[in-house]
Amino acid sequence: MKLGYFITGTDTGVGKTLVAGALLRQLARRNLSTVGMKPVAAGCEMTASGWINQDVEALRRASTVAAEASLVCPYALPEPVAPHIAAAEAGTHIELAVIGKRFRKLAALADAVVVEGIGGFCVPLSERHDTADMAALLGLPVILVVGMRLGCLNHALLTAEMIRARGLVFAGWVANQIDPNMLRPAENIAALASRLPCPRIGTISFLHPPNPDVIELKLNV
Repeated sequence: MKLGYFITGTDTGVGKTLVAGALLRQLARRNLSTVGMKPVAAGCEMTASGWINQDVEALRRASTVAAEASLVCPYALPEPVAPHIAAAEAGTHIELAVIGKRFRKLAALADAVVVEGIGGFCVPLSERHDTADMAALLGLPVILVVGMRLGCLNHALLTAEMIRARGLVFAGWVANQIDPNMLRPAENIAALASRLPCPRIGTISFLHPPNPDVIELKLNV
């Protein structure tokens, strides 16, 4: 692995998968072999091929390396609820050591690995660990996806504090306009640009449906 990034968000449903897919495609255009990973996915459907999650499948479509499902998503959980609850209901326990081992195997398969978190940055994974612990374990530069809607300023600034508290590299942030009716989006973006300790690497206008092919991130790689 030459490059790796951890994609987190201010909340669930803010466009982490969209940004991760765009980044995977962008890296592939630079002649890098790529693979996406979503260590924990809550909300999966049983098919003839096993448990399927829409976000995981989107990452697989955006990757140039076809990796085993157990590496791309070590924990595929049926219920679309908080991961520690989904894991308990599925009779399993999310282990960071397992995630770390699968990540290292993926890293050996591609030039670039893009890891997507679940929900926001501090979502519980078990009684002891959360997604911030997972990000710290992997040690990758973090990209924050800010879902532009009312309340996003507080969410983004608190998340930034947690990223810095974990000693992680804050590589950049993306403004994703998920609410087409948000008032004063430009002013909100300007407020974040003056306060977040990293560059804005992308601004995504409201997309319906979301399309990673039309997104270009200004990331030095």
